[in-house]
Amino acid sequence: METRVNILQTQPEAYKAMMGLEKYIASTSLTPTHKELIKIRASQINGCAYCINMHTRDARKMGETEQRIYLLNAWRETTLYTEEEQVILAMTEEVTLIQNHLSKATYDNARKLFEEKQIAEIIMMITTINAWNRIAIATELPID
Repeated sequence: METRVNILQTQPEAYKAMMGLEKYIASTSLTPTHKELIKIRASQINGCAYCINMHTRDARKMGETEQRIYLLNAWRETTLYTEEEQVILAMTEEVTLIQNHLSKATYDNARKLFEEKQIAEIIMMITTINAWNRIAIATELPID
C-alpha cells in the first residue's frame, strides 16, 4: 500500500473535531456493548478493515463473545442479540446505507425501547463511526 495523507499531521484541527465527537460519544448513556456493536456493524458494511480489526479486538477485551462477533453480519438470523441490540443494529444498517433511509418501522421500534435522547445518541454514534470508516478507508490506514 502507498503512504497517503495523515490527517492528524496535516489537518490537526479536523482531527481535533473528530476527537470532540469521540468525547461526546464517551459521555452518552449507550452501553459499551451497544457502542461496539454499532462500530463493528457499520465498519463491516463499509468494508473498513482497520476499524473492524480495532473494534472486534476492543469488544473481546470488554467480554464480548466470539460467537456474537462472528454472527454480527447475520444478526437477524440468530437469537443472540437482545431486542434493544436488534433495533440498534437495524438503525446502524439503515443510517449507514442512508440511501434506503431510516425506515418508519425501525424508528418506531426505537421509540418503543429508547428515550428521544438515546435515539439521538445512537444516531450520533452511527454517524461518528461512519466518518471514521471513511477516513480510515480513504487514507488506507494500515492494520496493526
